[in-house]
Amino acid sequence: MSRWHDVRVPVSRTNRYLAATEEMLSKATRAGRVPFAIVLLQPLLASQSGAQPSRPSQIPPSPPTAAAASAIGEYASGKDTLIVFERGQRLFAHRGARDVPLQPSQLERGSSGRAVRVRLGTESFARIAVGTEEGVVFRVTPIRPLDALRREALAAIPPSSDSARAVVDLVELVTLDPGIRLDIRYASINNFLGTPVYSSARAFLQRPAALALVRAHRTLSGYGFGLLIHDAYRPWYVTRMFWDATTGADHAFVADPASGSRHNRGAAVDLTMYDLATGKAVRMPSGYDEFSSRAFAAYPGGSALERWRREVLRMAMEREHFRVNPVEWWHFDFDGWHDYPLINVAFEALGERRPR
Repeated sequence: MSRWHDVRVPVSRTNRYLAATEEMLSKATRAGRVPFAIVLLQPLLASQSGAQPSRPSQIPPSPPTAAAASAIGEYASGKDTLIVFERGQRLFAHRGARDVPLQPSQLERGSSGRAVRVRLGTESFARIAVGTEEGVVFRVTPIRPLDALRREALAAIPPSSDSARAVVDLVELVTLDPGIRLDIRYASINNFLGTPVYSSARAFLQRPAALALVRAHRTLSGYGFGLLIHDAYRPWYVTRMFWDATTGADHAFVADPASGSRHNRGAAVDLTMYDLATGKAVRMPSGYDEFSSRAFAAYPGGSALERWRREVLRMAMEREHFRVNPVEWWHFDFDGWHDYPLINVAFEALGERRPR
């Protein structure tokens, strides 16, 4: 579970962003954690503005030096937190609204060479654990056996979508452009439940969203990247399974089946990028499905190269009328998602893959 300094983020319940943000800002202010409140405001305001994103330079920043990379992270002193990040192969501390340059003499390193403490004047900040280590997947223990939850979810009836106006036309993404690659986490054990939930690794979106995604993928090729899909259309019964498998605070991280999710409408996608030269997924400021502030769309930490990649992805997607989830850099909703009904069709019922 995330360590967000006692302030939880309702990651998947996107229809509650504003209310959740107001609550979190209030808690953060009362607890004296204003720096994190400021971090949260940045992605929220940017995502609500509707402004066309600027096009990042096609020349990527240089990777951080080994010394800088080993110091990137978060450090705390009481209720005060520093986010140490790299820019131009130099280190800075993000504190509130200010970025303070750091000198090597201000870092205390452990025996491995990794920075363990930062000193600012007379203040000392110790490194804290945030999120999960690279390659480690967040896990929860289901409160009941998943086989039983699946049977119940398949028998349940989704809420009504009588107000929906758009025609359902789900398209399999890889049939539109084979360069779009898949890493469907819920078809593997590499997800928060630790077991496959989907019967096959497939990805579908409503046709307008699918065609827009292809255009974003082709824009990214100019930067040397392609799209790697983690999740797209999700049958409603799977959302019901997620909800019934969790309880209490963990419900903050899954969608409520009573209202469904944008994934259930085939109008949301979770993705990252892969390097066209190597075929490998690129590194971002956080991992996929990481429940921490590092996952925020405008988190100021990490390296300049990681932040540049995140902005390249956001630019390509938002130019095609997707909107980033403020607290998940990997999650994008297609404009007009609310026009589509909740869908509860299993992948098997969507037929075999068909070429263009």
